[in-house]
Amino acid sequence: MAQNINSVVLVGNLTRDPELRHTPSGTAVTTLRIAVNDRVKKGEEWQDAAYYFDVTVWGRTAENCAQYLAKGRPVGVQGKLTWREWDAQDGSKRQSVEVVADNIQFLAGREGGSGDGGGQFVPQGAAQSSQPSADFPSAAADDDIPF
Repeated sequence: MAQNINSVVLVGNLTRDPELRHTPSGTAVTTLRIAVNDRVKKGEEWQDAAYYFDVTVWGRTAENCAQYLAKGRPVGVQGKLTWREWDAQDGSKRQSVEVVADNIQFLAGREGGSGDGGGQFVPQGAAQSSQPSADFPSAAADDDIPF
């Protein structure tokens, strides 16, 4: 029997400032909206396209997103897709698909930065290690590469 997989990785820019709220029990929850750019071929021409995704972040990571991210900043998101349904105030049924983030990567420095990376995906509730992994040789070993 096949295993189902629900996993998504997106890299884009925030379309608005993060919105931080707290549940009645005090858990932080932040909502983000990111725009992901793509190029699609229509006939013989390439055209730019943008796709927009709502992202929900929980806990300490939600607080960090609200504190350090702002509209226009690049961000990497790893998580899963979820489906929500609710009744609107006018009585109509509403539906949406959103990403619940497992990991967030801040791709620019706090004061703007160039957005050229430098961060790592940080799992919610996990500390980032400053020690290099023992599985990989140090960068000094790259000096022996013949090209």
